[in-house]
Amino acid sequence: MDVTLPVAARELIDRFTSRQATVGVVGLGYVGLPLAVVMAEAGYKVIGVDLDPDKIAALRQGRSYIEDVSAGTLSRLVREGKLEASHEFSALAAADGVSICVPTPLRKTGDPDLSYIVSSTQALRPALHRGMVVILESTTYPGTTREMVLPELEAGGLKVGEDIFLAFSPERVDPGRVDWTTRNTPKVIGGITPACTQVAVSMYAAGMDNIVPVSSAEVAEMTKLLENTFRAVNIGLVNEMALMCDRLGIDVWEVIDAAASKPFGFMRFTPGPGLGGHCIPIDPLYLSWKLKSVKYNARFIELASEINTNMPRYVVSRVQDALNQAGKALKGARLLVIGVAYKPNVSDVRESPALDVIGLLREKGAAVDYYDPFVPSIEHEGWGLRSVPDLEAAARRADCVIVVTDHASIDYRRLEEVAALIFDSRNALGAAGVRSEKVVRL
Repeated sequence: MDVTLPVAARELIDRFTSRQATVGVVGLGYVGLPLAVVMAEAGYKVIGVDLDPDKIAALRQGRSYIEDVSAGTLSRLVREGKLEASHEFSALAAADGVSICVPTPLRKTGDPDLSYIVSSTQALRPALHRGMVVILESTTYPGTTREMVLPELEAGGLKVGEDIFLAFSPERVDPGRVDWTTRNTPKVIGGITPACTQVAVSMYAAGMDNIVPVSSAEVAEMTKLLENTFRAVNIGLVNEMALMCDRLGIDVWEVIDAAASKPFGFMRFTPGPGLGGHCIPIDPLYLSWKLKSVKYNARFIELASEINTNMPRYVVSRVQDALNQAGKALKGARLLVIGVAYKPNVSDVRESPALDVIGLLREKGAAVDYYDPFVPSIEHEGWGLRSVPDLEAAARRADCVIVVTDHASIDYRRLEEVAALIFDSRNALGAAGVRSEKVVRL
């Protein structure tokens, strides 16, 4: 161990190494709850804090509300006293380390809403004590940890890097995946000081297979934004390729398959009806917003966002064209949307393009139903719908079936047999869609 570390850091690292530490997790959603479970399984006592009384009640009963957390594992950890849940921040006074995993949405004006980070940090202050590390996991722009969290933590007189420790470690959760999980996805960690980094690394090392320390909190913050900007820009590129191929009468899916045969220099991305989820549609805009403060225009990000944001309208226009070809008007048409989750095989509808597609179709006078085996009901901007109980019957009634999210459990070949017309925005039918005269592909 580095002898130049402050005494408080050395003592804290010893507690993490010996598994005698208590870890707190603020925000028990799709990031925080899996993290709390991993930490509890690593041998720490874990205290989870969330202001949602339903979540706290569920956790105290050992019930999981997150698909990636098994009810069996959760109930065992609760029963053994390794995982506790509370709505009181005062419970964190016993914690040696606290991870903050709260939402960071965008306001309608396009600027970051960091109110959850601010309120969580302020609520944590009375529980803060010498020999504690605080790690922010919520995605945000570079500088947030140092400029916003640090002053709040130091307001009580404790010094970051000497008495208490502060770091940023971006969440990298991809809901629904079983190959890459909270435990085995490499964990990037950047502290305010080198001592902060070492302390944070020691806390996470017990539960994570691969730790990636970096030189600062800002590097860690920027790392997360690069990851999701990379995806957003490349999805924007392939979405524009789909628009160009449509104009040229070329099958974009065949083009992508052919390009993907190259074993180097190409990474496969696929077009679709728009971006969804909390990260990819939002995170790059954090960076774009931040750069405006230094008089820099993030042109790639802005252009990709413009293309991706307009994809739901493009889908609606293509559906309208397909109905016209079939001799039907969009106004008054009965439509069935397949899948409203933002990606396959999950129940998460945050920022889902399906919500925009349905809203636009309704605005144009269509009667819209949806089917999603993972999402029983949706509420969005003043309207609500429930998933139809019988997919095949609804598909038979519909003037057009629109595949927005390609869940694996759906029999697309059977869907093609019973539907009068299908608009396939995900190439869910594959070769069958190419051969069928009833299928129109993005």
